Amino acid sequence: MSLDLAPSPLAAPADAPAEPARRGLTVAIVGATGAVGAELIDQLERRDFPVGELRLLASPRSAGRSLAFKGRPVVVQALDEDAFDGVDVAFFSAGAGVSRRFGPIAAARGALVVDNSSAFRMDEGTPLVVPEVNGQDLPAQGSGRLVANPNCVTAVAVMALGPLHREVPIRRVIAATYQAASGAGAAAMEELRASTAAYLEGHSFQPQVLKHPYAFNLFSHDAAVDPATGYNGEEAKVMDELRKILGAPDLRVGITCVRVPVLRAHAMALTVEFESPLAAERAREILADAPGVRLVDDVAANHFPMPNEASGRDEVLVGRIRPDTSDPTGCSLALFVVGDQLLKGAALNAIQIAEAMAER
Repeated sequence: MSLDLAPSPLAAPADAPAEPARRGLTVAIVGATGAVGAELIDQLERRDFPVGELRLLASPRSAGRSLAFKGRPVVVQALDEDAFDGVDVAFFSAGAGVSRRFGPIAAARGALVVDNSSAFRMDEGTPLVVPEVNGQDLPAQGSGRLVANPNCVTAVAVMALGPLHREVPIRRVIAATYQAASGAGAAAMEELRASTAAYLEGHSFQPQVLKHPYAFNLFSHDAAVDPATGYNGEEAKVMDELRKILGAPDLRVGITCVRVPVLRAHAMALTVEFESPLAAERAREILADAPGVRLVDDVAANHFPMPNEASGRDEVLVGRIRPDTSDPTGCSLALFVVGDQLLKGAALNAIQIAEAMAER
């Protein structure tokens, strides 16, 4: 597989016709009919990714549907092994089981696989990447064909933690999340809409997608809880992934993940302990200059990051930066972080991985 978008002029004889600066890539999206799949399609178009052919892949029950790309309909195909013949880049967003089965097949047939599931994130030989934070971990051209996209909470959190960790190493993170319906997919988003309408009209509503009533309620993330540790699967993912992305295997992390009745954009309160003191004002300066981060920290107006302002935005919003007064050493800061789960938490980060590989 080659993602070179500008072939070297030295590769062609002097009398050869000039080649275009960018060639169209054959791009596949697995899970194209889901919430993240829809955002992947939108991001490919909005960021002008060099798509020559787009293959939309999903389960047989979704095959035959048409989705729009650049104003034209693209028919959804049933996912099978032959769908990856000739594919340059394959984005996977259809669950860990599908990724484990078809991801290696796509990679073996020459595609760069960017996987949005948990299937390969903690594999020792698979890079887990947020390009602004650890883009150096991407494989060299031709040496690897599978890159993992992190959990949505991890991706959003590390956009704030990464720049600070480069300034002063972090030794502990305590986090509480406020996770939107988008994290559970399009069906959960629709259930939130429907249950809210029913609640306001005084009607009963029986949850079908999630275990608990969603409208005007919040509840612990519905991933299974490990009875040995007391942490659920979502929390365990974030703890492990933060250590891997930050290159800090001994990082101490404690986290509580909660679903809240917000359509999209995850929020989180972070308390961060550093190896030495880091002033809040210096942290603001670092985050104001960090790529992909927008500082929203207006104390006078009491204006800090909010999901309604992060939804649909590429940047992760960071604010409420202040000393943690419970730490007498002065080594801890508290901050509030909000990012669009479907964008930086999923589709946008996946596209940025492919763009970074293409630049190489």
